[in-house]
Amino acid sequence: MAGNKKKNIKPKSLDKPTESPPGEEASYFMTSDMANNAPGSPMLQGNFEGPPTKDPSSSYLSGSDPEISGDGTEVIKSDGYLEPHREYFGQRFAHFKRWVRDIELSEGGIDKFSRGYESYGLHVTAEGVRYREWAPGAKEASLVGDFNSWDVAANPMTRNAFGVWETVVANTADGQPGIPHGSHIKVTFVTGSGERVYRLPAWSRYVTQDLTKSPIYEAVFYNPPQRYTFKNKRVVPEADLCIYEAHIGISSPEGRVATFKEFTQNMLPMIKDLGYNAVQLMAVMEHAYYASFGYQVTSFFAPSSRYGEPDDLRELIDTAHGLGIAVFLDVVHSHACNNVEDGLNQFDGTDHCYFHEGGRGRHELWNSRLFNYGHHEVTRFLLSNLRYWIEEFGFDGFRFDGVTSMMYKHHGIAYGFSGHYDEYFTGNTDEEAVVYLMLANYMCHKLYPGFVTIAEDVSGMPALCRSVSEGGVGFDYRLTMSVPDMWIKMLKETRDEDWDMVQIAHQLTNRRYQERAITYCESHDQALVGDKTLAFWLMDKEMYTNMSDMTPLTPIVDRGLALHKMIRLVTCGLGGEGYLTFEGNEFGHPEWLDFPREGNGSSFHYARRQFNLVHDENLRYKYLYRFDRAMVHLERRHHWLSAHDQWVTLKHNDDKVLAFERGGLVWIFNFHPTNSYADYRVGVAWAGKYNVALCTDDAEFLGHSRIDASVDHFSTPMEWNARPNYIQVYLPARTAVVLKHD
Repeated sequence: MAGNKKKNIKPKSLDKPTESPPGEEASYFMTSDMANNAPGSPMLQGNFEGPPTKDPSSSYLSGSDPEISGDGTEVIKSDGYLEPHREYFGQRFAHFKRWVRDIELSEGGIDKFSRGYESYGLHVTAEGVRYREWAPGAKEASLVGDFNSWDVAANPMTRNAFGVWETVVANTADGQPGIPHGSHIKVTFVTGSGERVYRLPAWSRYVTQDLTKSPIYEAVFYNPPQRYTFKNKRVVPEADLCIYEAHIGISSPEGRVATFKEFTQNMLPMIKDLGYNAVQLMAVMEHAYYASFGYQVTSFFAPSSRYGEPDDLRELIDTAHGLGIAVFLDVVHSHACNNVEDGLNQFDGTDHCYFHEGGRGRHELWNSRLFNYGHHEVTRFLLSNLRYWIEEFGFDGFRFDGVTSMMYKHHGIAYGFSGHYDEYFTGNTDEEAVVYLMLANYMCHKLYPGFVTIAEDVSGMPALCRSVSEGGVGFDYRLTMSVPDMWIKMLKETRDEDWDMVQIAHQLTNRRYQERAITYCESHDQALVGDKTLAFWLMDKEMYTNMSDMTPLTPIVDRGLALHKMIRLVTCGLGGEGYLTFEGNEFGHPEWLDFPREGNGSSFHYARRQFNLVHDENLRYKYLYRFDRAMVHLERRHHWLSAHDQWVTLKHNDDKVLAFERGGLVWIFNFHPTNSYADYRVGVAWAGKYNVALCTDDAEFLGHSRIDASVDHFSTPMEWNARPNYIQVYLPARTAVVLKHD
C-alpha cells in the first residue's frame, strides 16, 4: 500500500459535460503548449503547431465520434449485475468524456496531444538543437554536457507560465548540430530551496550505464548520421494470438546480457518455426536495476542500452514484421523507479511533479513512485510515451503491467478479491487511473485500428475488456492469471489420481462473457527464483540426470513429459481467446530464472535460456519443442482461439477424462495415471468421420505410440453427453488426442 492507510473516498460526482461559461473557457483549457505559442512568445520552435480554433464541426463537439456518443452504461445490457452501479459507470464515462473534450479544445485532439515526444526533449532543428522540459517546481534551469564543458551558464533555459523550460543550442559555424552525436548531457535545476540538482532529461531516448564507474545512468544525445530505414509494413495482429513472451537479455545460453541483434538473428527464426504470430518483449523501457525484470523504469522513452542501440530494436521489430510476427511491448505505466539522479523521482526538486505527493505517490511494497494520472502534463507524458513506441519503433500492441495496482487505491496489497461487484465500483477504485487507461485504449484503437492492448489484472474487474464506447476500460484482452496458479497448486498439493476434472474445466472456462482473455500455463512469474517451471515441478532433479535419450526413460520423466504436453494442450485448447508461453518453457526449460544480484554473487548462471538443450539431439527437450510446434501450428490451421463453438462435453472425475469441442475439433484428455480405456464413448455434435489431428502419445513427442493415427472414427447417431452423436475411441493413460471432423 502506498503511504499511510487511506480512507475509502467515494469518487466525486461527475456531471455530464457542458459548454464552459464565457470567460472561463480560456483559463480552464489553457495549457503549457498554448502558453508557449502565445503572441510574443520567444519559445515557438520545432514541430508543435499550437492549438486549433474551437471548430464546432470537430468530431467531439458534433457528437459524431461513436466512442464518446453514449453514456457509458451499454455494458449493463449484457450483465444485469452491473445495474446497481449504473451511476458509477455514468460518472466514469462523463469523466472520460471531459478529458477528451479538454484535449480537443486545448490541444487540437488526442492525436496532437499524444505527440509530445515531437516537442519535448531534444530535437535537431534548422537553428540548432532545441531542448524542452516540463519542471514547474524549478526556479532556474540550464542544459549542460560534454558539448559545453558542463558550464551551467552556457545554455540557460527560459520558463513559461506553466513551468515549461526551453533553450536552443546553436549550430556550429559549419552548420552542424551544436551537440555532437554521442555527447553526454544533463539538465540542471535550481530548486525552490536554492539547491542545484542534476537530472537526466525526462524524455531521454538513449541512456547508458558503465558499472565499472557507477550504477547511475548517463543521458546520451542520440543523433547518428544514418538512421535505420524500415523495410516491411506494420503487422496487424491476428485474431488468434499465439504470443511468445521474451526478455532480450536472457535470450542466450551464455551467462551474459544478450542483445537486440542476437535476438533478431537467433530468436525470431525459432519463434517463426514454432508458429507463434506475436512476440511480447519485456524489460525494453530503460531500468537501472537489471534484476527488476524491467519493472523499475527510469527512462520511459529509452530502449535499454544493455541490449544495443535504439536502431537495433527498430531492426528487430522490422525483421519480425517481415516474418509476419507482431511485436508487443510490456508497458510499465503503473509506477516508476524511485531513483532520483537517473529517474523521474523529485525531478524538479519537488516531491510531486510527475507523481502524487506524499503517501499517495508511493508504493510501499515496490519502493516506487505512483503517477498523478489526473494531471494534464503527466497524461501528456504517458500518452506520448505510448505513441512514441508505436511511431518510432513500430510496436503492434501493448501489455500493460500492474493494472490492478493502478485501478485501486489499495493497489491490491493484502486484498483478496472475492468477485463481489462492490469491490470494483466503490471508493476503493482510483477513478483517475481507470480513466487514464480508458484514454490510452481509446487513443491506441482510434489511431491504430487492429492495435492490441492486454491488461495484467488479478482482480477480475468487470468490463475491463469491453470497449470504451460501451463504458468499458477498453482493453482487448486480460491475462488469465489464475490458470497458472491452478496448475502449480495442483502439482504441489494434489496427487495425480485426485485431480478434479470439474475444477480444471471450470478454471479454464471461467471467463467473463464478451471479454477476451490470454491464457497460459506459465509465464515469467512462474520461472522466477522462489518458484519452479512446470517442467521442474514435474521432473525436478531428474532433469539433471535423466533427460538424455541414452538413459532409460524413468517413470518420473515419462510422467513429466506426458503431463507437460497435456497441460499445455488443454490450456491452449480451452483456456482463452489467445495463448502465451514464456521463452524456454515450450521445451521444458529446467531450473528457474534469477538475475545477477548481490544475493547470488552477481551471477548470470540462471539469467539465461539454454536453447542449446533443444538443439542437442541426444537430449529429450526436443520432444517437448516438437509438440509445442505441432500444437501451435494446429491452431494456426483451425483457429480455435477465435472460434465461438466451445462446448465442454464430458468431465468424468472417476475416469479422469475431460472432453470438449472447439474450433471444429474434438478434444479428449485422459489424465488417469494408470487406467487406459478401450472404446470410450464421447458425445459429438457432428455426424460423420473423425481422424487424429494431434496426439500427445506420438513417438515424435516421445510418447508410446499407443494410438494409431491411421484409424478413422465414425459417429453413431445416438444422443450421448447431451450431443446428438457419439464416437468410440481408445484412450491410453496420460494421453490427449485431438480429432478433426471430415
